[in-house]
Amino acid sequence: MSLDIDVQQRLGAFDFDIRFRAEGRLTVLFGQSGSGKTSLVNLVAGLAKPDAGRIAIDERVLCDTASGLFVPAHRRRIGYVFQDARLFPHLSVRQNLLFGRWFAPRAERRTELDAVVDLLGLSVLLGRRPAGLSGGEKQRVAIGRALLASPRLLLMDEPLAALDEARKAEIIPYIERLRDEAGVPILYVSHSVTEVRRLASHLVMLANGRVVTEGPARSVMDRLDLFPLAADQEPGSELAGRVLSQDRPYGLTAVALAGAVFQLPSLDAPIGASLRLRIRARDVMIATRPPAGLSALNIAPGRILSIDAADPTSADLRLDCSGDIVLARITRRSVEELNLAVGRTVFAIVKAVSFRRLPPSEPERPH
Repeated sequence: MSLDIDVQQRLGAFDFDIRFRAEGRLTVLFGQSGSGKTSLVNLVAGLAKPDAGRIAIDERVLCDTASGLFVPAHRRRIGYVFQDARLFPHLSVRQNLLFGRWFAPRAERRTELDAVVDLLGLSVLLGRRPAGLSGGEKQRVAIGRALLASPRLLLMDEPLAALDEARKAEIIPYIERLRDEAGVPILYVSHSVTEVRRLASHLVMLANGRVVTEGPARSVMDRLDLFPLAADQEPGSELAGRVLSQDRPYGLTAVALAGAVFQLPSLDAPIGASLRLRIRARDVMIATRPPAGLSALNIAPGRILSIDAADPTSADLRLDCSGDIVLARITRRSVEELNLAVGRTVFAIVKAVSFRRLPPSEPERPH
């Protein structure tokens, strides 16, 4: 799926000017409240018309103000999942699901009820009514209803915002399955870094009605300078590794990572398995020569790509470790005393207990 956006709109005192091109299974619009996420989704859905610009999905133009083209919402074949499920209270789950099929022409109905029920784990809920469902169950039904309309694109506007942490943890695996198995591209609105890391293949970061940056999710999330916009997450690195061996007597797993072999607390994974790991920037120490006599087991050489002030006392370093980007946050005094500079080769040191394993995600695709 390719989504081309180039729109301008004046919303009261809010000047809205957004342009980007996204490809992939799940594109996240990310930013703080008031950044323009929901306004943009409404333009894509056809619920509002831009003052100027163009919107196209897979080269199918939905809006082009220059030529006077505007496809109305009911003809865009776009499914919309809101923050609240908006189910019909007098209908059963099965009836709510089937209601979505009315919006797809019979000849274009690609999605079957049984497939959606299996994908979203709804079989035990079919005879119940919305009043008897949890918040997470209601959202799964709302997603299923949207899918049964056989949409060309699924819009999800902060679908987890109204849920508590337990319900969020319940529904995220279903959205991951939706991303990987449903075959419907998704435009997903969020201001949660946790959701972005779990779900996004492509990330568009918005602020004040503008695109701050956009690109493959992992690359964008590695940008230390963007984390002031992401208050719910510390800076850190996501790295892809491969299990080399298991040291059962010491409870350690050897992983090929960032051009080195790292020893981690025992991981339940077979030899050869791929995995994703996260290291907080503050857990990475820097040495200017290969260290010795340390309890830390993990040392990777790297070249300094950038040094930026994080606050009055700290500096953020971006290291290229055999093609992987490793982030480190150290004191500005250490930068001066170690004579650190862009281009210098240093050694990143990480304690084994500092790694956190992440759930698998969709691999990035070339753009």
